[in-house]
Amino acid sequence: MILVSSCLAGLQVRYNSTHSLDDRIRKLVEENKAYTVCPELLGGFSTPRQPAEIIGGDGEDVLDGKAKVVEKDGKDVTNLYLAGAEATLEMAKKMNATFVVLKENSPSCGSSMIYNGQFKGKKIVGNGVTSALLKRNGIQVLSEEQFVEGLI
Repeated sequence: MILVSSCLAGLQVRYNSTHSLDDRIRKLVEENKAYTVCPELLGGFSTPRQPAEIIGGDGEDVLDGKAKVVEKDGKDVTNLYLAGAEATLEMAKKMNATFVVLKENSPSCGSSMIYNGQFKGKKIVGNGVTSALLKRNGIQVLSEEQFVEGLI
């Protein structure tokens, strides 16, 4: 079984109440080969919500207490991102997930690129908070860009 970002399956859970539908991911969910997860909602956010970015590093740095996740209006939401990451990890463990496909660029789900913390659309190499925690616990994380259908 695999976990996939809810937004990739077409659920309107992104910060601006939109989705990032990937038909391959939607098909896996419809075939009961994948379950959806939204770390932000698991962490206590609602939809819509303010956009957020990691300031001072990436998800690894957030886990180590060296960086924080902040909404565009300046509100520190690090604890909610950490809670969502922990809940996602527990879900992955309970399901014995073989791998997880998460939305690239997200401060939670990005697995190779995230926004740089300046809210200007610039990206940097790095993991989101959830991706970093899953990887630290030996769970393979892929973005929708890295996902290949033959993996299942």
